[in-house]
Amino acid sequence: MNSLVEVLDGVKTAAIAGHVNPDGDCIGSCMGLYLYLKDNFPAVCADVYLEKPGNEFSFIRDIDCVKTDYDARKNYDIMFLLDVSSCDRIGVASRLYDRMDNTVCLDHHITNPGLGRVNRILPKSSSTCEVLYEILENNKISEPCAEALYTGIVHDTGVFQYTNTSPATMRAAANLMEKDIPFSAIVDNSFYQKSYAQNQLLGRTLMESILLFDGRCIASVVRQEEMDFYGLTSRDMDGIVSQLRNTKGVEVALFLYEKDSQEFKVSLRSKDYVDVSEIAALFGGGGHAKAAGCTMHGTPYDVIGNLARQVEPQLKEA
Repeated sequence: MNSLVEVLDGVKTAAIAGHVNPDGDCIGSCMGLYLYLKDNFPAVCADVYLEKPGNEFSFIRDIDCVKTDYDARKNYDIMFLLDVSSCDRIGVASRLYDRMDNTVCLDHHITNPGLGRVNRILPKSSSTCEVLYEILENNKISEPCAEALYTGIVHDTGVFQYTNTSPATMRAAANLMEKDIPFSAIVDNSFYQKSYAQNQLLGRTLMESILLFDGRCIASVVRQEEMDFYGLTSRDMDGIVSQLRNTKGVEVALFLYEKDSQEFKVSLRSKDYVDVSEIAALFGGGGHAKAAGCTMHGTPYDVIGNLARQVEPQLKEA
């Protein structure tokens, strides 16, 4: 699949869906596709299905049109899955996916088996927004669409600092910047800006972190009672694992937060040589070589211990 037009022949209705707990790349790609269709294919009626996006993404045009629940009475000619790496990661539109034959998957996760009838999965791309950008006509990308796409790229590259950033990524970002988007405000308001409560929890998480394997691995955990104390949710956990990874001497960061009693969402990050996607896959998750995640059960000590046992061999090989 090299062009969006290839899959739109005869399409009148389209569903666009992202993954659970949508991040900047997921939201940016879903809304970018929605806005591109709205601008250039007015005959196609599209709906976006996502869990409610955070307020930091409120600047994206039409984001208030996002549907947070699927009406089983509604049918579509095509379904787009964006930034979704596995069936169990499909968000509010999972029931729709189960009944759809005409599906298109755009993604950049190396663990994606090919969830669509048509797939464009490019693990070397920085983000799903970059994957999407490459099949759009640049001269037909409006400023609002460009804002959404740029948002996803800066979020998944850590503002162009992660190793998934390539010359192609920078060219795509430059072309989007030429649409006169407020690129600096997008970065400040959606990526860097945190609430006072988020900063308090971040400080506590860093203070209570532990170092393993001679300081080459760092781990920390947030319990549900701590999230409740600060009035925060899972959506407010973004950025913590990256800050842990930034610790001097650390190769691997492990961060987990409690979703239910003894059920933890795990985020893994590495700097240079450890492939955390292999570790996540062992526990039913997936992702990228240097950024991955999974869900695990047990006490925090059990979860960290099980992860550490998988991290250690890769550290020894280095």
